[in-house]
Amino acid sequence: MQVAKPAILKPGVTVETLPGPRDSDLGLRSGSGQAALIRGTALIIWDPRNPSRKLDAIDTDQITPAADCVSESLDTLDERWKAGSFRYLMPDFRARVHRGETFVIAGDRFAIGSSREMSPAGLKAIAEEVGLAMVIICGSNMGDIFRRNSFNLGLHVVQSPDAVADARDGDEFTFDPASRQIANVTQGKSYTPVPLSAKEDEIRQSGGIVAVGRREFRASVERKPTIVFPNAERARTMSTTAQIVWAHRVDKDAEVVPGATLRVSADLLPASDGTAPFSIHTFNQITGGNAIFPRQAAVANDHFVFTGKKDDDKQTAIGRQFAAVHGIEKPYYATPGDGIFHFYFPEQGLVLPGQFIPGADSHSRAYGAYGAVGMGVGSTTLGFGWSTGYIYFTMARERRVTFRGTLSPWVTGKDIVLELLRRWGARQSQGMSVELVDADRQLPVAFRNTIANMMAEAEALNGIFAPDDITYAWYRDKGVTELPYPQFGCGAEAKFDIDEEFNLKDVAPMIAKPFSPGNAFPADEVARERIEFDKAMIGSCTNGSYDDLLAAALVFLAARSKGLTQVQKELVVFPGSGGVKLSIERPDARLGGESIADVFRGVGGQIRASWCGPCFGQGSDALQKGQRAITSFNRNWQNRMGIGGEGYLASPAVVAASALAGYMAPPTELGLQWDAQKYGV
Repeated sequence: MQVAKPAILKPGVTVETLPGPRDSDLGLRSGSGQAALIRGTALIIWDPRNPSRKLDAIDTDQITPAADCVSESLDTLDERWKAGSFRYLMPDFRARVHRGETFVIAGDRFAIGSSREMSPAGLKAIAEEVGLAMVIICGSNMGDIFRRNSFNLGLHVVQSPDAVADARDGDEFTFDPASRQIANVTQGKSYTPVPLSAKEDEIRQSGGIVAVGRREFRASVERKPTIVFPNAERARTMSTTAQIVWAHRVDKDAEVVPGATLRVSADLLPASDGTAPFSIHTFNQITGGNAIFPRQAAVANDHFVFTGKKDDDKQTAIGRQFAAVHGIEKPYYATPGDGIFHFYFPEQGLVLPGQFIPGADSHSRAYGAYGAVGMGVGSTTLGFGWSTGYIYFTMARERRVTFRGTLSPWVTGKDIVLELLRRWGARQSQGMSVELVDADRQLPVAFRNTIANMMAEAEALNGIFAPDDITYAWYRDKGVTELPYPQFGCGAEAKFDIDEEFNLKDVAPMIAKPFSPGNAFPADEVARERIEFDKAMIGSCTNGSYDDLLAAALVFLAARSKGLTQVQKELVVFPGSGGVKLSIERPDARLGGESIADVFRGVGGQIRASWCGPCFGQGSDALQKGQRAITSFNRNWQNRMGIGGEGYLASPAVVAASALAGYMAPPTELGLQWDAQKYGV
């Protein structure tokens, strides 16, 4: 059973011989305790569409393009990260930093998106290679993973909307690392930034997460994790997330309240081949590399595996060697084609209700579909977790979304989440933890997976469906009858900062246009625009389950009666896992005895291996400049699916209908009328 476990020492190692902290691990508190004032000039990222405004919502794909998220060895981790920093958004970024423009200033929601720690690490290293220090100043709601990664690495990041609003090109700034005070010397103004929690500031001032890890390593090995869920009386006032965090606290007297940073034991600590190298480096730095077996570790090769590039092969080799050294085998080590880890690890029974799972990929939020706290973290946080068995976690404010009402024809989890993102608008979830409530018990796990997964795009800390009859039935169908934690759910008296109702009958099939998942519109309206495209792509960690692919196959099958037997555009399918790829080859009674794969091939579709590449612009299916695709992926930010390409987002059913129509459209455009018995999954 996959749960938090005690550390296991390597042969010949004793607690007494474990490495301890170094003198340098005291960080800013060493010596006199005084840190030098940092000086520099402003490097403002202006909005190209509105040159008088600082650019909002800069995502980590723009900070470090996917092709630059590569490490060829542990000795040259950051070389590509530095070279790629703001490659397309600001090609002269590195040169400007080198000449002293070290105060990077952007608008609200800076560094949203993925867990790629390459972004803060690359930015910090660019300044350091010429003996300078960088300071990031942004407005409200910085990307939560980037923010944590920056503290871990010692990159100075501050949120100060007033400082951002006042800043002008060429302004001279100072930053006090001890107090975090900012001063615009040119304008004679000073600013107090948004405060940190006490523990966040301690990590920052203590030299970063590696230093903290070395200080805590020995005690963490001696301590055995204890997971005890709250009793009924206490649980009555707690959300689902709060109960799981409360149960997994290392320090049992720690309060679980918004803003509190506490140590939380992890049940599983998964990484991809893209994020694993920096996690391995962190683990080695903290533990010495061969003192313990990495705790709760899992690695899936799903990002850089089918590109045919030698440097990508070198990167995946780092994780492969790590797994061999420490005896990490299937299902904890997934080889290329085994699956995307958000699908593969639940499928293997490693993700279970009540777990706390920080994963080094932003879409680890998908585990909320299974009644677990899934959240995205950076590589250093994960490496710290492999070393200690726990992570530092800051509890967010909470909001609840209660889904009620009857689903409209052709509406799926993808349509629900796209409509939710549209309604939330520019502010999205405001970084909150989101309790997702299926009040009428009508959303299957496939729908829940899509919604929880895309809480990454909603900029939520996590999204979770409390485990219920649908959850437990899903596990029983997979032969999992024993679960580690008691049944629980959101407390009847739990309070939320925002408590909103979401009427499902108002949701139509949706299509999100570039360059935001929240830029969504009813598919029948989009159909009137006759937007053509080059590729239709179905699958990914968001919509790659058997049921997702079945929904698309049912559209293709039904369209035969209308004389539509071949797709008008290239159709490519990416199953969520190797297991799903095998299962779609089997006959299905819903398809009259045909298999899903036969139906796809019959209309001219191609089935690929299970991996993430096309979703973030890698491999032969990545979009080329000027190309457009409609996909069931989760992100359509600028350059996300390929440099110069345009991505649109929709459900598998809408993508299937569009492939047949030759332009973006829902199944009704083909004359298909909804029949729950035929098309419901």
